[in-house]
Amino acid sequence: MSNPMRFSLKRATEGLALVLLLSLLSVTPLVAQQPQPQPQQQEEFVPVSQLPAQDQLPAAPLLVIAYAFVWLALFAYLVSVARRLSYVQREVERLETDMKRGSRS
Repeated sequence: MSNPMRFSLKRATEGLALVLLLSLLSVTPLVAQQPQPQPQQQEEFVPVSQLPAQDQLPAAPLLVIAYAFVWLALFAYLVSVARRLSYVQREVERLETDMKRGSRS
């Protein structure tokens, strides 16, 4: 039975891999820099745009790791659903052939 809406695990995997690759390419390279000692303690407000680059987003590596974890969890869930869906599809096809054989005899 050929169904144009049938779920394709290969197609879903390729699509998710493409999205993951594009999202990883959009992340700018993060260079670990050693914090430089401050000669004096700041007592007043300093806008973020005037801070040194390493102080603007110190948790960037953790953010990238969190995004990667979410993408991997989403991919694992998608693979799990695809496997269960393909199993159900095979069962439906088997039942359809059994019903056709039963109605002929």
